[in-house]
Amino acid sequence: MGKDTSVGGSGLTHCKFVLVFAVLMDLLGVAALLIGVFAPLEIRGRDFGDLLVYSGALLILFSMGGWVMWYSGNIEGLAFGKELTYKRSAVDRIARSLSRRIRRPHRSPSEP
Repeated sequence: MGKDTSVGGSGLTHCKFVLVFAVLMDLLGVAALLIGVFAPLEIRGRDFGDLLVYSGALLILFSMGGWVMWYSGNIEGLAFGKELTYKRSAVDRIARSLSRRIRRPHRSPSEP
């Protein structure tokens, strides 16, 4: 009877700019493709239909990249390393100890 808040209520609101980009590229690509196929575009004896067909196909390809970015930006529920219950491996321990050594400022023996 109301909104379903069990998922968090946020919906698919992340990455709005990428969503607008993908939809815009889809619309422009399909329009260019259809105009290139069905409209007789001849200027000074040269046919520009092929240019619009190829341009439309490229715009649709760019939109597919936008859809992939938008979809991957809306994936929720990924677990982070701290949330997972796993046994730390030797590589993980070595990486953490090296990271701590790099971040820690080095002191010379003459400093207090």
